Amino acid sequence: MRRGVRIGVDVGRARVGVARCDVDGLLATPVETIQRASVEPVARLREIAAELGAMEAVVGLPISLSGRDTPSTQDARDMAAMLAATMPVRLVDERLSTVTASAGMRASGKSSRQQRATIDQAAAVVILQHALDSERASGRTPGELLTGGQAPQREED
Repeated sequence: MRRGVRIGVDVGRARVGVARCDVDGLLATPVETIQRASVEPVARLREIAAELGAMEAVVGLPISLSGRDTPSTQDARDMAAMLAATMPVRLVDERLSTVTASAGMRASGKSSRQQRATIDQAAAVVILQHALDSERASGRTPGELLTGGQAPQREED
């Protein structure tokens, strides 16, 4: 397992959820919800990454259950590519991350209305935690790597 802080990113049309992990890559925790209407999200993600000393970003790639792109897939790819100009980015499958986050929040007693402010952060936590657990279990880095504006590539470890 590689050491270093990572940020997890859940790209949505209105909001971007952000999570982080500890330097040992054990536990993902919520950080912030970026409102896209009021802040340029890539600039804010870069600020957060710099503040935390993040080694990479793990961006959720919305793929349908059938494995096809969704209307949000290109938006996530575009944001990941802009972020990759300044740091390594891993695109990871985020199928059901918001559903999983919502179910967890419901189980803790939060209604759908109460979830609105933090569901994006919770989804980012699910995305990042899944990537961390996958790397720990397999010894392989998760997802597709983007660096410096390159096309995504699958790493063979």
